[in-house]
Amino acid sequence: MRNKSRPIIAAEEIAERASRGEDVSSFFSNQFTVVRPVRRVNVDLTQGMLSELDARAARLNVSRQAVIKTLLRQALDQDNGARFGKKRRAS
Repeated sequence: MRNKSRPIIAAEEIAERASRGEDVSSFFSNQFTVVRPVRRVNVDLTQGMLSELDARAARLNVSRQAVIKTLLRQALDQDNGARFGKKRRAS
């Protein structure tokens, strides 16, 4: 069975329909990907730091990279909070 093509409707029209309380879910496929730019960097760590990171990663059952990202995010948030006197909003 062939899919019937729908006429193209402007975003403003969809917004107006939603404002009127109409169901506009058929205009959205929920099939999308968020692409965030990634910049790869190399960081030199001591063997002791690697051992600590690996131990924490094993304890949490996550990758070493996940541990590094989490710890770095916490450190940046703590630094920004101290600098600006506020906490970062949870996302």
